Amino acid sequence: MYKRIQKLELSKTETCFFLGPRQTGKSTLLKKLFPRSKYYDLLLSEEFERFSKKPALLREELLAVPPKAPVIIDEIQTVPTLLNEVQWLIVNKNIRFILCGSSARKLRRTGANLLGGRAVHYELFPLVSNEIPKFDIHKALNNGLLPRHYSANKAKKLIHAYIGDYLKEEISAEAVSRNISVFSRFLEKVAFSNGEIVNYNNIASDCGVSSPTVKNYFKILSDTLLGQFIPSFRKKPKRRVILAPKFYFFDISLPNFLLKRTEVIQGNEVFGKAFEHFIFQEIKAYSHYSGLEYETAYWRTASQLEVDFILGGGEVALEVKGVKEVLPGHLKGLRAFGEEYSSCKRIVVSLDNNPRLIDGIEILPWKIFLDRLWSGKIIH
Repeated sequence: MYKRIQKLELSKTETCFFLGPRQTGKSTLLKKLFPRSKYYDLLLSEEFERFSKKPALLREELLAVPPKAPVIIDEIQTVPTLLNEVQWLIVNKNIRFILCGSSARKLRRTGANLLGGRAVHYELFPLVSNEIPKFDIHKALNNGLLPRHYSANKAKKLIHAYIGDYLKEEISAEAVSRNISVFSRFLEKVAFSNGEIVNYNNIASDCGVSSPTVKNYFKILSDTLLGQFIPSFRKKPKRRVILAPKFYFFDISLPNFLLKRTEVIQGNEVFGKAFEHFIFQEIKAYSHYSGLEYETAYWRTASQLEVDFILGGGEVALEVKGVKEVLPGHLKGLRAFGEEYSSCKRIVVSLDNNPRLIDGIEILPWKIFLDRLWSGKIIH
C-alpha cells in the first residue's frame, strides 16, 4: 500500500543497523526488500531463548549454510551478546547483516559490541506525504503517521494500546517500573510542551521529581526513539538568543492522545501546533532519506523573535503558519533572521492557495512546499 522511500542502499556491501520506533514498518519493509534473506525474529520466544542461552548458534548455523543475501536479525537489542558473533562473522566470513531494532539504549547500557564502525546506520520514520497515495492531511494530523494508525477508523484505540505497550515493555525494561505513574505524568507534561522550549525545572516541579530524574526520562524517550531534541541555532548571533533545546515526539499521534485533543481541523486552536509538528516530521525524514543529514534547529531571541526551523548551517529558515493567508505580521522572525544571515533562503509554509513573494520571503502552500522538499529543491 505504501511505497517506502528508505531502501538501505549500502546493505549491498555493508552491514547495517536499522533503527526506528515500534510500528513504523521496519519488519514489513525488510521482508519486502530482502525476500531471500535469512531472517531471525528475536521477538519469538523460542528464538530469544535459544540465542540467549547460546549465542554461538548463530555462527554455527551461518557457517553450515553460508548466506547469499544480508542476514536479518530483528529486535537485536533483546539479545545484545549476539553482536560478538555478528562481528566475528563480518570480519572472518564477510557475511553482511541488517540489525533491526527500536532502541539503541539497551545495547549501550549493557556495553554491547556496536561493531566498532563496521556498520552503517539507517532509520525508518513514520510515513511521510510522499509515500502515501492520495495523501490526506486531515488523517495525518488526527491519526498520526504510523502505518497502522494513519488509515484506521478508530485510531485512538490503537494509539492507546501503543502507548500502553510502550510503558509496559520499554519503561519496565529501563528499571523505572516502580515509577510508572510518575512517568505517565511526565509524558503528559511533555505533551503540553511538545514543540516548545524545554524547561526541566518546571516539568520536575509538576511531576514531583528532581530535575535530574526528568533529564533521565527525556533520555529514555530519545534513546527509545520516541522523541528528539532540536537545538537552538547559535551560529555567530548578533542578537542574544535562547539556548535551551526544544523537544518533539516522533509522531503527531502521541501529543494528540496524551492531551486528549478533540478533532484537529483548520481554524481550531490545536491545528497550528499539529501542522507545525507534521512539517517537522517531513523535514526530519527528508534529511535522513536524502542522505543530506542536515541539522534541524530553531531560532529565538531574548526579545521573542522566532523562526520555527533552521535547516543545515542556516541555508534555509522555515516558518510554519496554519493560516489561510500569511500577513506581514507573521514575517517578523524571518525578517530579523534575514538581517543577520542575508544569504539564507526564507520560507513560510502555510494554507495559502498560491505561492507569493514578500520582500524576498517565499510564501508556499504546504503541498507545493512538500513537492519541492521531496524533489530536492528546498535544500540540497
